[in-house]
Amino acid sequence: MSKVSELLIDRTLVTGGSGFLGSHLCERLLSEGKEVLCLDNLFTGQRRNIEHLFSNSRFEFMRHDVTFPLYVEVDEIYNLACPASPIHYQHDPVQTTKTSVHGAINMLGLAKRLRAKILQASTSEVYGDPTVHPQTEDYWGNVNPIGPRSCYDEGKRCAETLFFDYHRQHSLRIKVMRIFNTYGPRMHPKDGRVVSNFIMQALAGDPITIYGGGRQTRAFCYVDDLIDGMVRLMNSPEGLTGPINIGNPNEFTMIELAELVLALTGSKSKLVFEPAAVDDPKQRRPNIDLAKSTLGWEPKVGLEDGLKETISYFRAVYFS
Repeated sequence: MSKVSELLIDRTLVTGGSGFLGSHLCERLLSEGKEVLCLDNLFTGQRRNIEHLFSNSRFEFMRHDVTFPLYVEVDEIYNLACPASPIHYQHDPVQTTKTSVHGAINMLGLAKRLRAKILQASTSEVYGDPTVHPQTEDYWGNVNPIGPRSCYDEGKRCAETLFFDYHRQHSLRIKVMRIFNTYGPRMHPKDGRVVSNFIMQALAGDPITIYGGGRQTRAFCYVDDLIDGMVRLMNSPEGLTGPINIGNPNEFTMIELAELVLALTGSKSKLVFEPAAVDDPKQRRPNIDLAKSTLGWEPKVGLEDGLKETISYFRAVYFS
């Protein structure tokens, strides 16, 4: 590669880059020929997720916390940094809020200085325990502002506010995506989320723990589909700011998910029921009409196929 062509390569910053989603995004961007600066404080991100990328000359890892200012030179920013599972974000709720809010301020300030395009990885949690089903982007949500989940829910809502205020006040080029439940290889085995919980319990032969009656629903999106939607949004015309839902609209109860995991693992684990978690949404399913019409995106991987890949990963890494 000539020196001239090297100068033309886009340099992309991915905060939270060694996490579950971030590591897959780094891979995708490298496959497209970009330079990638992966930023993570390794609170929930794992070095094992990105070790295979260290040999790539276009990949760089930096250990840094987004609640502190950052001074680097990049062309675009994907802001994924924040604990995303209840166990992790409730461990230090004040730090979780700071990561969402101070992290957004720092990354938006960096994007403003560089005049870089920036994408915020928001969440379906901004809808809270929804009274509208499925959830569309114009729904304002039903969120408890003082509950144990509020550090994450309200932190992400405030981050969205900051993104749109920077867009209106400073003409910053922003993209905001609302991520619905995503699963796949490299999920943290102890993140407390339902897919990883069920798989780890099934492979270990432990009881499958279901909180509540098991009739609450979620819609599960495989990680490859999610990353494709994220990259499409970043590369979309500037007028498309979002927010835009990215997720799989096929809805399953927790009991249906547990039974499928048991069938795919061949486990003899039994189902046990515990009291429901505080403020746990009863229903969650995205309306993805906007993603279909503006990005030409919709998920391709069905739950059974995605679970097979995820189970293979957990079996190889944690039960080899």
